[in-house]
Amino acid sequence: MRYYFILIVALFLSGISSNLDAQLSIINLESQPIWGPTGYDYVENYYLPDIDAYYNVPQHRYYYYNNGGWRNESTLPSRFNNYDFYNSYKVVVYDKVPWQNHKFYKDKYYSYRDRYDQQLIRDSKDEKYFVIKNHPQHQKWLKEQNHDNGNHNGWYKENESQGNHKDDKQKDKDNR
Repeated sequence: MRYYFILIVALFLSGISSNLDAQLSIINLESQPIWGPTGYDYVENYYLPDIDAYYNVPQHRYYYYNNGGWRNESTLPSRFNNYDFYNSYKVVVYDKVPWQNHKFYKDKYYSYRDRYDQQLIRDSKDEKYFVIKNHPQHQKWLKEQNHDNGNHNGWYKENESQGNHKDDKQKDKDNR
């Protein structure tokens, strides 16, 4: 009986551990381009309906159809030079290889062509996006983090009234 109890506890703890690992690995804000839409802590791919192509966020690569097959490059070919990333719709796709299901995505999101109603990361005032190196507020955010000295001001700033209250209690204890 004792053996079964230990086994159950071990399985439970390993389940919690793997769940925590999965939760920790689902944020990739730092990898997202500033032309991406806000609202997503994790993005695998964007479908770009205006040019019928994909952008893979973790790999920083574009996938597009050319000469009878899907190609991937770190930049788009010259035929897309006029594409404006800041004034086009991006569909977040959680499929690891969406180009293999391209007909599905094209049929589903074709109507998103010529839409311009997404808030971009570049234009967001939400501090969580300041971690992205090309965000306009990134340098200011970095300075705040460097001046933090481990006190967690800036992005991790706690409620000042709670912090001061805790400091006052500690001072009272020290003065006794």
